[in-house]
Amino acid sequence: MAESSERVRNTLVVRKPCYGLPTGCPQCLAAYLYLKLAQVPFAVDYHLNYPDSDKIPYFEAGDYVAYDNEKGGLIESLKKDVVDIDLGLSSLADWTPMKVMLTTWLADALAYELWVGGDSSSAYNIYYSGLPWPIGKFLFWKQAHLLKLQYGVTKDNAEVKEEEIYSRANSAYDALSTFLGGQNYFFENRPSSLDAIFLAHALVVLQALPETSVLRTKLLEHADLVRYLQKCKTELIDADPSPSSDPPFPSDASSSASRAHSNWSKIFSGPWFKA
Repeated sequence: MAESSERVRNTLVVRKPCYGLPTGCPQCLAAYLYLKLAQVPFAVDYHLNYPDSDKIPYFEAGDYVAYDNEKGGLIESLKKDVVDIDLGLSSLADWTPMKVMLTTWLADALAYELWVGGDSSSAYNIYYSGLPWPIGKFLFWKQAHLLKLQYGVTKDNAEVKEEEIYSRANSAYDALSTFLGGQNYFFENRPSSLDAIFLAHALVVLQALPETSVLRTKLLEHADLVRYLQKCKTELIDADPSPSSDPPFPSDASSSASRAHSNWSKIFSGPWFKA
């Protein structure tokens, strides 16, 4: 597959661009950034129908197609069949704890803000703005309802659940900021799939969420992460012509006030963590 990628057209199919990003969908953006970090040439196509499809994003190369709803998601398929930039990294001791934080704690917090606890306009613009209003409204309500069930959010425990979700996210930001330090990437100063996942998360948080967003405020408190994000955004996104002309995210970020969670064992011993 890696050899044939030079002879066939590689196409990444994603949800539409918005908020100054090549796609506003976090999963789509993570796949986009993975291919960029892997230096795989590809074209971008936009899937405007069935915005709630779990197949999106997907990658096409000749007769080869990989969908996001396949085992492990699209990035795992790209690692297996196209190029694996995690070779020599995924066996490191810190890899699994970081992946858990990115794919659960931070992914849950962003999903919560998009669908349940924040301004619904961000999720609507990313997923449903191209649909007739009644259909988009129904699909938004359906997804919000499913997430409330998934997180166990009810009227009686909503405040407690929200605090738990944001506590995990803030702990993750603290740990990631400490781990990154002054490096260009998280592991051995070279790009990995975890960089792609975090960058996608952070770009959506800073560019798609409103200024009142709790998650956005917490991320902006971590200057190391914002510096790293701005550098990668300039190299991977701003260098290419963008279909969106929305303003960039703010660059003013103060250093994190707390480094209480400076190692993985302390992070994962928190009362909110459930393996």
